[in-house]
Amino acid sequence: MKKIHYDSKFGEMKLQIDTLDDLWHLEKLIAPGEEVEGQTMRTHKVEDHEEKKHVTIKVKVERVEFAKTSNKLRILGPIVSGTPPEFVQVGKYHTIDVEPGDKIKIIKNWKQHEINRIKDAEKESKKPKLRIIVMDDEKALNAILRSFGVEYGPEFYSSGSKKDDKYEQKMQEYFGKIMAEIERHEEKFIVAGPGFVKDNLKAFILKKNPELIKKIVFENVSYAERNGVNELIKKGVIEKIMGEERFEKEVKLFEELMVEVHKDSGRAVYGIKEVKKAAEAYAISQLLVLDEYLRTDKDAEQVVDLADKNKSEIVIFSSEGDAGAQLKGFGKIAALLKFKIRE
Repeated sequence: MKKIHYDSKFGEMKLQIDTLDDLWHLEKLIAPGEEVEGQTMRTHKVEDHEEKKHVTIKVKVERVEFAKTSNKLRILGPIVSGTPPEFVQVGKYHTIDVEPGDKIKIIKNWKQHEINRIKDAEKESKKPKLRIIVMDDEKALNAILRSFGVEYGPEFYSSGSKKDDKYEQKMQEYFGKIMAEIERHEEKFIVAGPGFVKDNLKAFILKKNPELIKKIVFENVSYAERNGVNELIKKGVIEKIMGEERFEKEVKLFEELMVEVHKDSGRAVYGIKEVKKAAEAYAISQLLVLDEYLRTDKDAEQVVDLADKNKSEIVIFSSEGDAGAQLKGFGKIAALLKFKIRE
């Protein structure tokens, strides 16, 4: 994502959308009642037939939907204005589809934490993405890290059996499929798994394409399943390789919160009532808030604004991540404190 222009007086921000992750950020930033302007197509009736026309329109947002399967952000609402005016029907409903490569303008009363989120998205877009393969001698599971969490697929399977006379040949074919997947992408890879199969893959790649090894890190995990990916996160492997990703920070922060809660140290609070008290006492060091809660609850928004004014660190958790799901069970908002505010 790239911020092209920002007019704080009128609340207008024009953005260049570069990645699928940018669409996820925008879904959390655009709310009903705000206005979005973008380029789109409108059907225009010409005598006895209809034609599609390129137009620029502004809609008053009623619904925002992130369609991951089609790589689009769909923004629906009545048309406020547009050009050319002869192809635009003010008041009619229209959906603006936003995809990577598009530019849009958002008009709203920007909160500081929202501006900070745009800045974070700009930084994230400059980072190389990281892919993971967890594998054993039967299956290899692919995963890619995104701002909204971990996306899985595809999977590769070995048809070999140790009782099979062609076992070695089939394992070579299995390794070939995995190597081809790594060759297809520019990102760095972590290849992890139990036992020695990953080491055999490494030897295979060194023989076939030794240059490829430069973008692969090999690690040990207990399982060639999704919990193997979670194990890499908790071990800090991902942070070591490419810097701290958003969701990894969420996992660590929530674990820190749980430590303080179980110790009953008075240095952690959760639920809107207790967190608001902490914010009013200028006691919050780190504020943890679920994205969907922040978008839909005025009390949560007020607490975030107060924490921001008090220079607290604000971490907005993805509702699609594991840590976000756990935070939801603790009132959707929590805080780590600088000092105790109760006896």
